Amino acid sequence: MAGPLPLFARAEAHRERTALVAPEGSFAYADLLDSSARVAGKLLGGQADLAEARVAFLVPPSFHHVAIQWGIWRAGGVAVPLAVSHTPPELEYAVRDSGAEIVIGAPEFASALRPVATAARVRYLSTSEALAPRRLSPAGTRLSQVLGAPPGPPLPDIAEDRRAMIVYTSGTTDRPKGVVTTHANLRAQIASMVEAWEWTARDRVLLVLPLHHVHGIVNVLACALWSGAVCEMLPKFDAGGCWNAIASRRLTLFMAVPTIYGRLIEAWDGASRERRQAMSDGCRHLRLMVSGSSALPASTFQRWKEITGHALLERYGMTEFGMALANPLRGERRPGWVGHPLPGIEVRLAQDSAPASGEPGDTGEIEVRGPGVFLEYWGRPDATRAAFRDGWFRTGDTAAVEDGWWRILGRTSRDIIKSGGYKISALEIEEALRGHPAIADCAVVGIPDRDWGEKVCVAAELMPGRLLGLEELREWAKDRLAPYKVPKDLQCLPALPRNAMGKVVKAEIAKLF
Repeated sequence: MAGPLPLFARAEAHRERTALVAPEGSFAYADLLDSSARVAGKLLGGQADLAEARVAFLVPPSFHHVAIQWGIWRAGGVAVPLAVSHTPPELEYAVRDSGAEIVIGAPEFASALRPVATAARVRYLSTSEALAPRRLSPAGTRLSQVLGAPPGPPLPDIAEDRRAMIVYTSGTTDRPKGVVTTHANLRAQIASMVEAWEWTARDRVLLVLPLHHVHGIVNVLACALWSGAVCEMLPKFDAGGCWNAIASRRLTLFMAVPTIYGRLIEAWDGASRERRQAMSDGCRHLRLMVSGSSALPASTFQRWKEITGHALLERYGMTEFGMALANPLRGERRPGWVGHPLPGIEVRLAQDSAPASGEPGDTGEIEVRGPGVFLEYWGRPDATRAAFRDGWFRTGDTAAVEDGWWRILGRTSRDIIKSGGYKISALEIEEALRGHPAIADCAVVGIPDRDWGEKVCVAAELMPGRLLGLEELREWAKDRLAPYKVPKDLQCLPALPRNAMGKVVKAEIAKLF
């Protein structure tokens, strides 16, 4: 059924409330609706409907970013958010693979992005061209009042089963695939988290995550705007700026990746006693702090709880379906576990080609079913078919379930190492090795080996001034790990290779060995 999409209909009910506090200023929902309508009119250029034309855009977290994303949707297009951290070849890949017909870029990215659009022979717009206003309104003044312009052309009614967005996966094992979600998929993902985490219009969240990934796009930004809440946006993560916002006591929620929590802990450790008190007090004012996108080390969980009083809520999700599992909003939160299925989501374990037996301690591949599961991999029908089994999405992640609690063991293809006849969780070994006094962080991979099938290898990021050798590590690990889990090779690095979301790129780790 076509009509105004629920996200925009809900925004109309909050027109005079503040929606965004961004680098450009403070903006109400009315500003966002007015500006996105003008973006939509510019994109349409006299057409009635973009009819799912792909529009790629490279804009840092800002009011402009959200207005352009909403404008693409309101014009009937498919939004393709690009990563500000990507190189020109990576940008070109996303533009060409998605078949984008329009490319929009912020001025600071024009030198990289305009040639990509030219080479692909597609229309290029700067943000100033896409956003009809020549200037932004001062805080507290509606854009429509500043512009004094007549309303734009009527916008198309959009059915929720239409494609809304293509987000490219990290591509750690292959070229990135474009994950296609419909407006109905997005609504289901948002509604599940809003219910589980009890979002309301009284909430205020800080966005420090990139907006080419569902963690930032859906979990933070979309949930806030769906709820009539306020989203404060930092152009990029900065520990000092983040702590300033938290210490102000104006926030109610915060969501980040483990790497960010680690950086915040470092900043807290380096602060004065008075500053630490303000930081910790600010955290205690928040009602919820969430961690995700990669495994949360138990040491980070415990240290964060010590300095802030918050037991971080760890959850599990993927680009293909948003979030599926989470520790409870109220009640026990277990470090190293990802809780239970979220509302509207079905999750099961599968072994080979059948559901797991359901016995205590069962392990298997996680499979997910529900209205939030993506539509397809763009232009890859074979990959799409291979990703599903009897209507269930095959995540490629391995988990264990005990007493209804889920624990992620790792990627079936990357984090599950088959060595000497054993199946070994790389995440389990990493968690143990992080307890070594010389190791700040580490990544474990399985490397093909004639005798073992795969051998356990570890890349370690060391504490300042520390040294570590393989034999020293092996001796230490033998008291903490079964013999077949003890690393057989070690590489020490200044820093582990990571992608834009802070995830360690294990394909790069494997090359070291």
